[in-house]
Amino acid sequence: MNLRLILMSLLCLGAGSCGPITLVVGQAPGEQRLTSTVVEKDTHRTTNRVAIIDISGLIYNYNKPGLLRQGENPVSLLHEKLEKARHNRRVKAVILRINSPGGTVTASDAAYRLILRFKEKSKKPVVAILMDVAASGGYYTACAADHIVAYPTAITGSIGVIVQTVSLQPALAKFGITAEAITSGQNKDAGSLFSTLTPQQRKVIQKLVDDFYDRFVQVVRQARPSIMARHFTEVTDGRILSGDEALKVGLVDQVGDLYDALTHAKRLSGISAADLLLYHRPLAYAGSPYATTPGANSGPVTTQINLAQFNITDTFAGSSLGFFYLLPGYAP
Repeated sequence: MNLRLILMSLLCLGAGSCGPITLVVGQAPGEQRLTSTVVEKDTHRTTNRVAIIDISGLIYNYNKPGLLRQGENPVSLLHEKLEKARHNRRVKAVILRINSPGGTVTASDAAYRLILRFKEKSKKPVVAILMDVAASGGYYTACAADHIVAYPTAITGSIGVIVQTVSLQPALAKFGITAEAITSGQNKDAGSLFSTLTPQQRKVIQKLVDDFYDRFVQVVRQARPSIMARHFTEVTDGRILSGDEALKVGLVDQVGDLYDALTHAKRLSGISAADLLLYHRPLAYAGSPYATTPGANSGPVTTQINLAQFNITDTFAGSSLGFFYLLPGYAP
């Protein structure tokens, strides 16, 4: 097989598609610190900047590498970008562009706290713009913003906690295979692939789910005090809503697009003009305000409303038990 064809095949696998790819042959600079590109200039001459910071894909607190590419830790990347925006005197505000179905409980909370800390230290406003999907942990993160704009077709909400357990015990029993764990306590193997939950174990896990859910509800209540009491129970029961529906019940402040978010960011920061700035790694292409930078994964965020679907992937490969602020039916 032609060597060039082999290389192209590998690159397509590594990138997930045969889109634009930059291949560096030979020596490449070891410096991979974030750089910035002005992706759209204001109609008025100005030195002010509004930085777009992406939260895309699943929100985890670890690197998720792929073939021929180095994955990013989305929490670390968010911290790095916020620090760049904080120290850049030209940056007067941040647009947090969210396209995420959520992620782990702790990583979502960490991202939320990073944004709050950025606002406290920098005194710069943050406007969230909800894209295709900004649900569960994605919405949790948006609650740290001063103002939330949603595309009318965005999928948001899904306020709740999910922990998925799978038991192989019945299937193994059909083949005469028995798995036995020696544990230090009756709850130590709760959620194991090779056992089924006992009533006591289910109670222990349910208590954690309820605690994490209460934390989520408190974050929403603090961020959205205008939600009427009669609506609050409904909007926090795990249901998903469109951007239009979210506006009606008070989960977002405005329905609009990226430029509406920019207008409000300028208003909050007290400026009349600002160029749009995008942070990215060297060699990454940033040709317009709609260019995105990689987060937890390099693939697209898709909306899957299929509550019966469950895929056993690397999400659960390392641990059979995980707590997620995650849109149900999403296939990581």
